[in-house]
Amino acid sequence: MSQPPPPPNEPPKGFGAPQDPSPSSGQNPGGDPEPGGSGAPRDPLAKDSGAPQDPPTQALTPQDPPTQALTPQDPPPQGFGAPETPAPQGSGTPEAPAPQAPAPQAPAPQGFGAPQGPPPGGFGAPQDPPSGGFGPPTPPPAAAGPGYGYPQTPPPAAGPGYGYPQTPPPASPQQPYGYPQTPPPGQPGYGYPGQPQAPYGATGQQPNPYGYPQPTMPMQPQAQQTGGGRKPNSQLLIIVAAVVAIALIVGGGVMYSQLSGEGGDKHDVGKSGGVTGGDDGGDKGDDKKGGGEEKAPADPKSSLLFQLPAPAVPKGLTSVNTVGSWLTDKVYAKTGNAEINGYDPNTGAKTWTVKLPGPVCQASRHTTDANRTAVVFEPAMPTKTQPSHGCTQVAAIDLDAGAKLWTRTVKSGDQQINLDNVTISGSTVAVGSTGGGGAFDISTGKALWAPKTSDSCYDSGYGGGEKLVAVRKCGEYGSTRQLHIQTIDPKTGTVVSEYKMTPGIEYASIVSTEPLVVAADVGDTAGDGSGISDFFSIDNKTGELRAKISAPGKTYAAKCDGITKIEFCKSLAVGNDKLYIPTEEHEGTTDYSRTNEIVAFDLATGKQTGQRADAGDGYDITPLRMDGTSILAYKRPPYDKGGQIVAIDGTSFKETTLMENPTTQSTHDAEMSMLPEYAEFLYGDGRLYMAQVYANKPTSATDKAYLAIAFGTK
Repeated sequence: MSQPPPPPNEPPKGFGAPQDPSPSSGQNPGGDPEPGGSGAPRDPLAKDSGAPQDPPTQALTPQDPPTQALTPQDPPPQGFGAPETPAPQGSGTPEAPAPQAPAPQAPAPQGFGAPQGPPPGGFGAPQDPPSGGFGPPTPPPAAAGPGYGYPQTPPPAAGPGYGYPQTPPPASPQQPYGYPQTPPPGQPGYGYPGQPQAPYGATGQQPNPYGYPQPTMPMQPQAQQTGGGRKPNSQLLIIVAAVVAIALIVGGGVMYSQLSGEGGDKHDVGKSGGVTGGDDGGDKGDDKKGGGEEKAPADPKSSLLFQLPAPAVPKGLTSVNTVGSWLTDKVYAKTGNAEINGYDPNTGAKTWTVKLPGPVCQASRHTTDANRTAVVFEPAMPTKTQPSHGCTQVAAIDLDAGAKLWTRTVKSGDQQINLDNVTISGSTVAVGSTGGGGAFDISTGKALWAPKTSDSCYDSGYGGGEKLVAVRKCGEYGSTRQLHIQTIDPKTGTVVSEYKMTPGIEYASIVSTEPLVVAADVGDTAGDGSGISDFFSIDNKTGELRAKISAPGKTYAAKCDGITKIEFCKSLAVGNDKLYIPTEEHEGTTDYSRTNEIVAFDLATGKQTGQRADAGDGYDITPLRMDGTSILAYKRPPYDKGGQIVAIDGTSFKETTLMENPTTQSTHDAEMSMLPEYAEFLYGDGRLYMAQVYANKPTSATDKAYLAIAFGTK
C-alpha cells in the first residue's frame, strides 16, 4: 500500500516518486493540467441580462398520518451527468490507489428515462451529478502505519527527495510568493445583482466557538508525486469525469416532502453555531469578540489526551463512512459505523450512543445554541451485493442529551430523494440535491418549505450559519447555465437578495454566509482540482457584487467542492471583512525544507492587504477558523517536530503559539496520518481533536488505525 505524503523538511529517501492521491468526492472534477504559473486571471465576461426566476413555494406533506396534503409543485429536474468520482460503493469500496471508472449506476426509478451517452466534447468538465444516484462517495485507501515521517539516511548528491518537487511552484516575477498579479478592471462583469424574488418556500446565527469544518468524503492521504504541493492529479480527474459522465432525461414527478414519524419537542429556537465556510477553515467568526476566547496557556506543550480506535468494518466491505464531529462545552461527538457517539472531552470515555440504521453520508458542521445538529444517512447498512441504499434520511441530533430528535425524508413523486448536503441556519435544517430538497424545524421536525423545481431551475444546495444561502441553477449544462446566489429567510424560504453569476459557470461553493463569500472555478481555469479560480464578495442585503478576488490554484491552497457539497470549502477563513487563504507550498530557506504562508484579501476591494503569516521552515500552515478577530491556524510539522495551533492577530498578524504537540514517534505518526486537507479538525478551550471521515479495513493484524485523537494543554 502506498505511503502517506511526508511531512515538510524531511530529507530525501531517494526511492522514486509515489503516486498522487486518488480523487475524491471532496474534490473538483477534472480540469486542465496545472498551468506553468499562476498567470493573470481571465478577463471578466460580459454582464448578462434577464430577470431572475420566480421560485414559488413548494409544498411538503408529512409521512406519518394524519397526512397534511399541500399543493404539489412542478417536477424536479434531475442531474445532467455524473460527479467526478466513479459510482461509489456505499460505505464499502475497494482501496485501490486510484479510482476506476465503472459504468454509472442507473438512477432510482423516478420516471426519468434511461441514461444517455456523454456530452459532446469528451474531456470537458462533468455535467451535474444525478440526484444522489451514486450514494456515498468512494472512500480512499488507508493511511500508512507507524514509521511515517521518519527519514532514512539521505543519499549523497541526491536531488529533491521523496514527496518534494523538483522545482518549487513558480511565483509572479513582479511580486513575492503568494501575491497575485493585479486583477483586470471590470470586476462587475462577472455577474450582476438581481431583484429579490417572490417567496419560494421558507437568519441569524452565532458562530460556534469550536469551529467544526465542513464534513466531506475525501480520500485519506497517500504519497504524493514528485512535484509537491497538495493538489490532486487533474489529468486523472479529467479522465474519470469524462468516462462516467452521463445525461439524464428529465421526467415527470411531483416534488413534495413526506415526514417519517419520529417526535420532536417544542423548544430550541436559538441561533445556530459553527463556522460559515471551510475546514478546515471558513469561519466568519464574531468580530465583536476582539482577540477571541482562546487564550495562550502558560506552557503550550500539549499531551495526548486520548485515541479512539477505528470502528470495525463489516464483513464484505473495505471501509465505512465516519463523517461528522462536533465539540461542545460538555462533549466531543464523533460519527462511528452507523452511529454517533459522545465522549468526555478530556478522557475520551464514551458517555452516549445514538444508533442509526445505516452509515452517515453527510453531517452539518453547524449547531444551534442548544447544541443540536443534523445528519443525512442511509436507511440500512450496505452489503457486498448492495453497497448503497441511498442517502435518503435526515435526522436532528441533540448533542448534549445524546438523542435523535426526529427522522424525515424528501420525496419526488413516490420516490425518496438521495440528499447531497445538509446545513443549519437559525432553527432550520435545510437539505438539498439536484433532485430537490426541503427545510425542517430542528426541534419538531415540522416541514417549513421546499424549493420549487422546474424544467429550468432548481436549488442544488445550501450554505448555513448566520444566514441561509441557496445556490440555484438555471438553464442547461454549458454556456446557458446560470447560477443564482440567493440569500433566503430560513423560516419561510423568501428570497431576501440575489446575485446572478455569469452564464457558463457550472458550480459554486458557499464559503461564508455572513459576510457572503462564494467560490467558483470560472471557465474551468483553476486547472488543479481545487474548484477555485475566483472568490466573489457579495452584499447579501442588496445582492450586489462587492469585489472579485482572483486566486489561481497554482498559487493558493484552498479548495472547494461545489458539485454536491455546497458549503464544503477547506483551508480558508473569513473574518474582519477579509478572506484568509494559504499559499501553496514552496521551497524554504534550509535544505529539503518546504513552507507556505497565510495571506489576506480585503472583501471590499478584492485586493491583498499585505498581511501574511509565515509557517516557518518545514511547516505548512492552514487556517482553521476565526476566534473573534484572530485567525486560528494549524501548522503541520516536519518529521522531527509536533504540530502547532497558533492564533494570528487580525491586525498585526503576530502569531501566538497556543499548542505544540509531542514528538514521540507513535504520537507523531498518529498526528501525521490526519492532514487538515482531509481530516476533521476541531480546536477549543486548549484541546485539539483530529478525526477521520472513513474507517478502513486493516491491511494486517498489527495495523493501528484511529478514528480520532485528542491533544490538550491542561
